Amino acid sequence: MALSSRDTLRRRAQRVRSRLKQVANDRPRLSVFRSSKNIYAQVIDDAQGVTLAAASTLEAEGKGSDKDSAARIGKLIAERAIEKGVKDVVFDRGGYIYHGRIKALADAAREAGLNF
Repeated sequence: MALSSRDTLRRRAQRVRSRLKQVANDRPRLSVFRSSKNIYAQVIDDAQGVTLAAASTLEAEGKGSDKDSAARIGKLIAERAIEKGVKDVVFDRGGYIYHGRIKALADAAREAGLNF
């Protein structure tokens, strides 16, 4: 029986996360969630189970679901993570393809000072 698109996305996300745990080397995880209207980013310390920094388009000035909004969130999450003393992270794209808004967020976070 074929998998539904939701099941395929869940499997991909789990596969990505299990691979990230192998290569993380005790670095926090920059996790990204994308909906049709918003994009969310969190820097998570999996060893302690706490969120170190978070940002989303819900709190940003220019709300929207475009690449510019994602880039603003990438810059904002990088600034907040650096304030907390985190510069090196592992990028968890959550099963999403590295394209469009996900790529814009990652590029902006790199330009703002995060290393991944």
